[in-house]
Amino acid sequence: MKRRREECFCGEERRSHYADTDKNHKLIINFRDINHTMRSQYEGRGSQKRILIVLLETGTITQRKLTERLGIQPGSVSEVLAKLEKGGLIVRTESPDDRRTTDIALTEQGKRQAEEALSQRRTRHEEMFSCLTEEEKSTLLALLEKVNGDWKTRYENGRR
Repeated sequence: MKRRREECFCGEERRSHYADTDKNHKLIINFRDINHTMRSQYEGRGSQKRILIVLLETGTITQRKLTERLGIQPGSVSEVLAKLEKGGLIVRTESPDDRRTTDIALTEQGKRQAEEALSQRRTRHEEMFSCLTEEEKSTLLALLEKVNGDWKTRYENGRR
């Protein structure tokens, strides 16, 4: 019971803080909250589902290109790939073009799971923005692209 009161107090405190802050801080709070929701609902950068979807989209891909596409460390990809291979979802083969390179492809079971994961992703994406009209989605997208472009330039390489 005590925990419930604390949670309620935190919610009231948070709402009060939000109401009393400026627009820039409100934007940051909303970005942070959206990020938290997306992390809890969405497959991670190196998750098994995301890798399966990438393989479904690309067919065969080298481990190096997969790592680049996911934007994560090679060791992280290797660990997930080992789990997927052990589960019978992917196969890794030596590249016929370069014996130092490993090609990765889905098995039939992996393809079925990837198709299911992609379907779930599409449904989730539709749900996430279902509160917006098509015009509002276009406006939001344009504004986010503008902010994102500015931030990439402004904060590139850790610059402040």
